[in-house]
Amino acid sequence: MLSLYWLSINLPALMPMTISEEHVNLKKTALLLISVLGLTLLSGCQTLSTLFAEKPASLEFLQPQAEAVVATHEFELADGDNMVGTVAAISTQENDALPDIARHFGLGFNDISIANPAVSPWTPQPGSRVLLPLQFILPDSPHKGIALNLANMRLFYYPQKHSDKVYTYPVGIGRQGWNTPMGLTSIVAKNANPSWYVPESIHREHAEKGDALPKVVGSGPDNPLGLYAMRLAIPGYLIHGTNKPYGIGMQISHGCVQLYPEDIEVLFKKATVGMPVRILHQPYLTAWHRDMLYLEAHEPLSKWAQDKAGLKKQVTEKLHKISAQKSVSVDWDKVERILQRADGMPTPILMQSPDVADIAANALQMKHPEQFYDQPVVEDLKDSDWSILVSSFNDETKAQQLATMLNHQGPIIPARKIRKNDAYQVIAGPFKNKTEMKAAAKRIKMDFELDGEPLKPGLTALDQAELRSN
Repeated sequence: MLSLYWLSINLPALMPMTISEEHVNLKKTALLLISVLGLTLLSGCQTLSTLFAEKPASLEFLQPQAEAVVATHEFELADGDNMVGTVAAISTQENDALPDIARHFGLGFNDISIANPAVSPWTPQPGSRVLLPLQFILPDSPHKGIALNLANMRLFYYPQKHSDKVYTYPVGIGRQGWNTPMGLTSIVAKNANPSWYVPESIHREHAEKGDALPKVVGSGPDNPLGLYAMRLAIPGYLIHGTNKPYGIGMQISHGCVQLYPEDIEVLFKKATVGMPVRILHQPYLTAWHRDMLYLEAHEPLSKWAQDKAGLKKQVTEKLHKISAQKSVSVDWDKVERILQRADGMPTPILMQSPDVADIAANALQMKHPEQFYDQPVVEDLKDSDWSILVSSFNDETKAQQLATMLNHQGPIIPARKIRKNDAYQVIAGPFKNKTEMKAAAKRIKMDFELDGEPLKPGLTALDQAELRSN
């Protein structure tokens, strides 16, 4: 899966030293690609029966910390134009994670990870320059209602009364075997605080993992639909929120379309029953913008992987047609590099035009905020708290990766790394009581296939000092 490329690279290295090599086989690694963030747990919808404050459409609220203002969701749309936004950048600080940066700036995991392949998603080095790909080519479809491009996992909303605007939001979509359907549909119902009636197919899936689900999950932190849901005319499919926001920009659902909690709240208020919804798969997008021809490329989703050559041929023919109409010369070698790179960055393709390195060098530099939007905060452990020894590593970075991933579960599993003799331990907690601790241990077992060791209240003063220092 394109959006989970980093997992296939990092997971074997992430496995703790307490697990045997036999356990880390290819089959289980493949399963972990889906479950490692806890996204399979209550991740599907199929059937429908703390509120988040609305984020501004641009980051003006960062002033005076920000050196510049950048649009993140709402864009002015000139007549006949089909590209909006600008590329920005930010420098990382200690304990940053790309998913937090992505959410803060209205991007999904796929957006920020493919634009920054050299930056570790969970443990970026302080001072790393992270590109914020906030420039988008609109999908080739009518500017009416909602258009969802599965290829870049992004939704575009065109307000009926404001034809000079477009709103865009990153989304999570159906994973392999539970693909989000394509075609023209519409919104047929809207529900706030929805209940989730668990389909039999999802009951079976969770039962196989030893996790029995109730027939109905009411509104609350354990509901995968979040606080808002909009039913589509395609039976069993919704556009809804999520209780696992760090899965946005991935193929993680049972077919439904998921948005960040703060984004679905805004879209829920704007969208109307009867509004058309077009679900497309357009990995290669073109735009004629300010006398320049642009190409934006994404890797086709696995369902369309066999059609990759045909999709490339289609966009090449389209570029030939545009270049003839505009009497301009295309750099075809550059086109091929962009198609191969598939980094989601709209890039000029005329002869002598700037490349990605030039775009990155001139990106709008954002100043680091004091805290990213809804960034996980881990409380200190007290003597009266229960905790879990999740795993031990020889490598500090691998321990930090696991701790950060636990902190980005939905709901959060608080965790930190500590140094213990010559190893690095990942400790989850605090938990108020044994019941809360056991529930977290079950989630860790389900999502990471790790058997944590319960730690009773009353850690030694040395252990407490080590936890505070890390």
